[in-house]
Amino acid sequence: METLKISIQKHIAHLIINRPDKANALNQTAWDEILQVFTELDENPDVRVIVLEGGDSKHFCAGIDLSLLMSVTQAKTPCDARRREKIRKDILRLQAPINAIENCSKPVLAAIHGGCIGGGVDLVCACDMRYCTDDTFFTIKEIDMGMVADLGTLQRLPKLIGEGFVREMAYTGRNVGGKEAEKIGMVNRTFVDKATMLTEVMTLAETIAQKSPVAIRGTKHILQHSREHSVADGLNYMATWNAGMLLSADLQEAFEAKMTKREPKFEN
Repeated sequence: METLKISIQKHIAHLIINRPDKANALNQTAWDEILQVFTELDENPDVRVIVLEGGDSKHFCAGIDLSLLMSVTQAKTPCDARRREKIRKDILRLQAPINAIENCSKPVLAAIHGGCIGGGVDLVCACDMRYCTDDTFFTIKEIDMGMVADLGTLQRLPKLIGEGFVREMAYTGRNVGGKEAEKIGMVNRTFVDKATMLTEVMTLAETIAQKSPVAIRGTKHILQHSREHSVADGLNYMATWNAGMLLSADLQEAFEAKMTKREPKFEN
């Protein structure tokens, strides 16, 4: 891949955005590769957890590459209807990689440093958990470009933090620092530096990777479903889910490990 680096160890996929010379701004190749890699990781039985980070770049992600944005907005066709139809398809195509992160059956942990700007906020909002350094800043930059954020921030961020904070960020485009992001619940935790953050996030990923893969994937699926449904609907769906999934080999292995006072070993 041109814009991403990936390594897999101990059932953890370590995924790095790799455009440091462009502050990890996402061009068309990056969008294509994000969709490809999350689709593949979803199907890879050896992967149980994914950690997404910004590597050696000054920023986690500077957002969408301006050349890509211009190519979307300057679609050329003499028919206005066809031009607008193409723009709509292009936007849906850009939304697909973000959706792939959210829809991936494996938990995705974002380790964020520096700036998380525009499309970077879209990326992390689709992750399961977010962690950052104290000097990180988040900004919904689209408002300063005269446009409405259209890749998922305005749909997902209100599920994570209070609506008033979302509106303030979206209307003003102001920077929200790491400590404030932790206070309002945008990130789980902040750390003094990147090295400490990555150590802690990888430790957390290892803990998750040691759990039953079937139970982790099921838990993520149920949480996603519950977010969009009422409690009553969620409980009814939960009963049906466990009627099909509860009697697993993992359940038996967990019981036996507990009885014999050993660590359980689960199949992929």
